[in-house]
Amino acid sequence: MPDGGDKDLEAVASMNNGSKGDPPSDMSSRADLTKTGDDDEEIARGNWGHKFDFMLSCIGFAVGLGNVWRFPYLCYINGGGAFLVPYCIMLLIAGLPMFVMELGFGQFASRGCITIWTISPVFKGLGYAMCIITALVAIYYNVVISYTLFYLFASFTTVLPWSDCNRSWNTANCVVLSGNDTNGTVYLNTSTRPALEFWDNYVLDRSEGLEDMGPIRWQMALCLLLAWTVVFLCIVKGVKSSGKVVYFTATFPYIVLCILLVRGATLPGSLQGVIFYIKPEFDKLLSAKVWKDAAVQIFYSLGPAWGGLHTLSSYNKFDNNFKRDGIIIAFTNCGTSVFAGFAIFSVIGFMAHDSGLPIETVADSGPGLAFVAYPEALARMPVAPLWSILFFFMLFTLGLDSQFVMTETLITAVTDELKGYFRNIAKWKTLITLIVCVTFFLLGLPMTTRGGIYLLTLMDNYSAGFSLLLIAMLECLVISYAYGINRFDKDMKAMVPSGLELYWKICLMFLAPVVLGFIFVFFCLTYANLTYGAYTYPEFGEALGWLMVVAAIVPVPVYALFFYIKRGYGNTALEYLKSGIEPAEEWGPALNENRLLAGYKPLPGTSGKTGNLELGLEQPPTYTSIYNGPLEVGSVTLNGY
Repeated sequence: MPDGGDKDLEAVASMNNGSKGDPPSDMSSRADLTKTGDDDEEIARGNWGHKFDFMLSCIGFAVGLGNVWRFPYLCYINGGGAFLVPYCIMLLIAGLPMFVMELGFGQFASRGCITIWTISPVFKGLGYAMCIITALVAIYYNVVISYTLFYLFASFTTVLPWSDCNRSWNTANCVVLSGNDTNGTVYLNTSTRPALEFWDNYVLDRSEGLEDMGPIRWQMALCLLLAWTVVFLCIVKGVKSSGKVVYFTATFPYIVLCILLVRGATLPGSLQGVIFYIKPEFDKLLSAKVWKDAAVQIFYSLGPAWGGLHTLSSYNKFDNNFKRDGIIIAFTNCGTSVFAGFAIFSVIGFMAHDSGLPIETVADSGPGLAFVAYPEALARMPVAPLWSILFFFMLFTLGLDSQFVMTETLITAVTDELKGYFRNIAKWKTLITLIVCVTFFLLGLPMTTRGGIYLLTLMDNYSAGFSLLLIAMLECLVISYAYGINRFDKDMKAMVPSGLELYWKICLMFLAPVVLGFIFVFFCLTYANLTYGAYTYPEFGEALGWLMVVAAIVPVPVYALFFYIKRGYGNTALEYLKSGIEPAEEWGPALNENRLLAGYKPLPGTSGKTGNLELGLEQPPTYTSIYNGPLEVGSVTLNGY
């Protein structure tokens, strides 16, 4: 429901102390509350069918491709086992508190990441900013998923196509090395491995740069279409459908990782790979970069400030123990990262042993690990196609979970925002889902061209970098200071009696903002022109990247200005400022039953009759809006909204 409404100033001012009303004096009457209207609202919006639906969806969202292709690499370049020290510290002082805070925030309000900002209406732009970031990432993330499909289909063969240099896409520089090579094969600086040539020359058919995008490659376009079709079919029924799919997509990767770990442990050279991964180098802890990498990995892996956690928890039951869930999910996510490192580096160690190359030469991160180094290692195993199929299907399911949540976040935000104007918007959710998926598929097509990898890398580096850090910092400050950490704690106690203890408050008020500020400053001080291999991005490419940053940040000040122009009031500058910072009348639990339990007044526009409890509000249903007058859609005026 949109913020605010065209109320008298007295009515608005009366809500400036938190929008709370006095709880009913007859507490026993709460047990007699009839929930018919509230139940209808829950059915229309949707709820998790089972507790595990939510848990697995959150785990699927947090545990993504980065746990497999980024964390192990960061660990070995930043001191091996010693890296776990800053990693765990950053988890405890920043990642976990923000994760738990967002779960409680979304569960309490039962709203998406836009309408939830009735908590402090002038900051509603943060919700729009989260949606923009999520949309940008969702567009390119599914292109990465389409790469895994491409490799998956290519694995259905007796000999993997990246295992030798006898293919049409191979060059004269292609070399297949073996640790027991007796032919005197030498790996030169100009030599390339077959897996790299398969990736560059066949999968991507990579051009020289952004200046030469080339035509759409139909093979990649079809894989992208399939990826979006799967996403649509899995989320078309909202959390009722996606909540069941994650029983497979969130658990299957663990099965494959266990299989790969057991298989990798039996291969020669695997122990050297594991030692290379975990050998502690404590002297590296003196480097600020190590702490920055730990904070960034925790922050981007758990996913606060994306809007996804608000969305997932908004479908929870009001009395769900969000703190317990948050702790379990966060530690599961971090444990998965460490566990995946053993599975990855045991196989990388075997590859180094089999090829005769140093481990640091073959180890890589990101797409370089997933689509070059690890596939080459798999190609050297007996029954290589089987292991390749398992690995890329695992990557596919890992990516799908995160894609489900990002897409559902946008759809939930749209439907919740429009609900205030179109009360039956839930009936059109399937159509909205289809429109979003088709639009994002079309927007992703430029990344299936020969120069698409350059655009994808650009979006990966700029769409959720600087802007996400600022938004996360602002969210902490708004909750802790604009709304008030003690008032937020009181809200949380309505769901979990213990509320937020001192540890959570200190982290949210001081430690988490400081960590986020540290990362942001470090990014600014170490900023350099983006490169892809030997290619340096031109000025127009950098400009395009910064436009993505600005696009996500601009909604915050623009909406604040818009809000004060439309709704600001007060006799002094302080009163005028306070009118936008204080909670809107609609802030609080979405269902009247829960509002009464939390000590809030029923939502404006309800009959005021809730079971045996008469609240004396008899106005007909209305929906408040920040817009003056009736809503106009084309030539139709909707006076009822």
